Amino acid sequence: MRTIGSPQIENELVELLRHNWELEMDGYAMYSALAERDRVPERKTIFRKMAEMERRHAEQWAKKLQEMGAAVPTEHKGEKHSVNLAASAGGMQQIILAIEAEERRDIANYLQQMQQIEDESIASILREVVLDEFAQARILRRLYAQSSPRSVLDFLLSKERRATGSWIGDAVYGVNDGLGAIFGIVSGVSGATLGNSKYVLLAGLAGMIASAFSMGAGAYLSAKSEREIYEAEMHREKEAYEAHPEEAKEELAIFYQLKGIPEKDAVKIVEYLAAKPEQFLRTLAAEKLNLTDEALSNPITSALSGMFSTAVGAFIPIIPFFFLTGYTAVIVAAVVSMAAHFAVGAAKSLLTVRSWWSSGLEMTIVGALEGLITYVIGIGLGHVGA
Repeated sequence: MRTIGSPQIENELVELLRHNWELEMDGYAMYSALAERDRVPERKTIFRKMAEMERRHAEQWAKKLQEMGAAVPTEHKGEKHSVNLAASAGGMQQIILAIEAEERRDIANYLQQMQQIEDESIASILREVVLDEFAQARILRRLYAQSSPRSVLDFLLSKERRATGSWIGDAVYGVNDGLGAIFGIVSGVSGATLGNSKYVLLAGLAGMIASAFSMGAGAYLSAKSEREIYEAEMHREKEAYEAHPEEAKEELAIFYQLKGIPEKDAVKIVEYLAAKPEQFLRTLAAEKLNLTDEALSNPITSALSGMFSTAVGAFIPIIPFFFLTGYTAVIVAAVVSMAAHFAVGAAKSLLTVRSWWSSGLEMTIVGALEGLITYVIGIGLGHVGA
């Protein structure tokens, strides 16, 4: 096992990390060349995203080298090979197959390093890089299998999506959207009508209803699409498992090894799961997609949560106009809305890592600017109408 200590071992590690840097820079050059060459828009986008992933890996190795006080190479020896491979006269399918083989060789190389290196900071980078390389190999396999480039791009983008995955997230963001949208309407109409309660209430209530139904429909379609993507991926995994069961077992075993489980134990766990194909597929999909059937949002729940929370948020700015009129109503509505903006911003911190006061203050500032701008625009429009 290698760990940073003696000068000799440290020099070996430096050379190893420089080699890793070169591998990733080779990949960056190769995918960039493929993106330039390809004329299929979806495939061009896929190659660009994969090039960016390789560049990010190279930056991680460069940063580690700098932390160790070692110089980062200024050029990589394999660039010519990578560019030549991407520009070879063979068809795109054969090029993709050759690149996939190289990706899998890189994975094997990195896995071997994980077994040899004890330094946790390096091991952490290796784990992240292996997972990304594995994902790239699978994407290349999909392209080689002549899947629609559009469907492969959708799969890649679905892995980049970030969602709260719960009705609580839908509710918080629903209140946020409703409050922001209707406060802008109320401010604008107030400026145009000098706080005429009749017109502000008509505009505010109409906007509230429209925003609520729009948010509900959006939340429903989003949750439904997420479930459909998951079910489609499960179907693909089932077909792949039935066609190449040993390869699927090897993939799952690698994921367990990345979590620190010894190779022999990982193989035993996989063999145990393989005895129950349905459970095996669910486990494999969970490791690859970081998503389980239980974690998926219910479309109806998401729709109702989004709709009602948007209505609640939208109703807050118009409450004063039920009882007051003129500038008094405008001022009270502004104060109430600013307090609500701060509360919603603080509540959003439950879904993020930001402090509640920072998130609340940011929301308040954004809301104040929105209200001021729309109020001034409303005054201008009111004068034009006069």
